[in-house]
Amino acid sequence: MTIISSASRPGRVAERPAVDAETFAREVLHEYRPVILRGQVRHWAAVGAGSGGDRPMAEYLAGFGGGRPLEVMIGAPEIAGRFFYNHDLSGFNFQRQQVPLGQLLGELLRFAEQDVAEPHALYANAATAPEHLPGWDAANALNLPTGNAPARLWIGNATQVATHYDQSNNVACVVHGRRRFTLFPPDQIGNLYIGPLDQTLAGPPSSMVDPDAPDLARYPRFEEAMAHAQVAELEPGDAIFIPAIWWHHVRALDRLNVLVNYWWTAEATASPFGALIHALMSIRDLPAPEKAAWRSWFDHYVFGREADRVAEHLPEPARGILSAASPARTERLRSFLIRMLGGRV
Repeated sequence: MTIISSASRPGRVAERPAVDAETFAREVLHEYRPVILRGQVRHWAAVGAGSGGDRPMAEYLAGFGGGRPLEVMIGAPEIAGRFFYNHDLSGFNFQRQQVPLGQLLGELLRFAEQDVAEPHALYANAATAPEHLPGWDAANALNLPTGNAPARLWIGNATQVATHYDQSNNVACVVHGRRRFTLFPPDQIGNLYIGPLDQTLAGPPSSMVDPDAPDLARYPRFEEAMAHAQVAELEPGDAIFIPAIWWHHVRALDRLNVLVNYWWTAEATASPFGALIHALMSIRDLPAPEKAAWRSWFDHYVFGREADRVAEHLPEPARGILSAASPARTERLRSFLIRMLGGRV
């Protein structure tokens, strides 16, 4: 392990007091930068219950029992709470099991109250409230415009989630315990040493570097990533807005930690990640001149400043899949793509 130099140490995430829905939409959502919302969910009944300690928090959660078992990531004590790959990346250093809520809470309380020095790492992974904790949304409503996104609960002990990104906007609310987020702008992807794209820990690809103990001899460019990083320290009742595609590492710091998050997008679209994978297959390995030629197409139709105006020289009825965004155009694009992938175009 090499120490990060003082010049490359991260800054702090911008913060502001709790906001209403209108202010969030106007001043937070479209800035495309992470923002801490101090005390945003301090009024939640769950946060109030947790202020009494770990057992009152667990008892409050248990009151929402009766839903489906939760998917729980379980790691041996020697992983020290860091869910990750095994040594040769052939698998992972943890297992997944379906565990009833009451059983999970009982084990977490046992570790906490007996002050187990090296407990197993336990983490319920993005449990949707309607299926797993029915009644949660009504009792702890978020007053922000997140579409119809359901609450997803993350319940565990002192664990860390490797640096990853989400394709959707994210509001994460700390209910119990403290959380530390380390965030990196999207353009730092080349300095984060991303792991396998097709064998991932929990969906999106992850960085191979542990921000809390980086091996700069093995991952030297990570020091540059840390120079652009931002850190957020959150207490119960605080929330953080994380824009889509921002990389973030999440560390739960206490013996019992509860977080609720909401993922949503402005409108339903196809997966940009899926487009990337198709480009890996169809473009990346072309001869350099051909690849450069296709770059000009992407710049013209996708990334250029006036990409939304490339069909203005055509009559509207003839613009087809180049017409303005609409549900009808989305369906036309989908149908055209299906025909292409079927070899008929």
